[in-house]
Amino acid sequence: MPKINGNEIRPGNVLEHNGGLWAAVKVDHVKPGKGGAFAQVEMKNLRNGSKLNERFRSADKVERVRLEQKDMQFLFESDGMLSFMDTETYDQVELPADILGERRPFLQDGMTIVVEFHDAEALNATLPQKVTCKVVETEPVVKGQTAANSFKPAVLDNGVKVMVPPFVGQDEDIIVNTETMEYSERA
Repeated sequence: MPKINGNEIRPGNVLEHNGGLWAAVKVDHVKPGKGGAFAQVEMKNLRNGSKLNERFRSADKVERVRLEQKDMQFLFESDGMLSFMDTETYDQVELPADILGERRPFLQDGMTIVVEFHDAEALNATLPQKVTCKVVETEPVVKGQTAANSFKPAVLDNGVKVMVPPFVGQDEDIIVNTETMEYSERA
């Protein structure tokens, strides 16, 4: 596995540190007035979800791990576990539902998502960047409200509340960006 310097760590990198696999969540490069510069890295353990703050000097070497990515189809959820199937080999894997965090409601039956593996162990899942949802509840258009960036609240079929432009009505399909959890465009 490639070793990288402490100042080359970027958010999203997966590192092998203290015998565990950690994803870099947040990286701040600090240059104090006295002493050498360092990277303050907030990391999340991919196996148990614990968090850790660590300082890496530029001279420190860390193992960067490359995860294998596979497209898998979402099958069902039971007892807080999400089941996914490899569409080529029909192998099934389970991941805890909280791995998707607040994006969990956007997971739809039959949806293809990216599951990341390390030595045949499923560690992480990523939703597609854009998902189509139906607006089930929103306010009617207020006449004369034509300000360029006026938005109104809407409730989607999965229970998530997003802000939508005034021209979007009830029972319309819209595309939501799952990274920002915001309205993207009409479907």
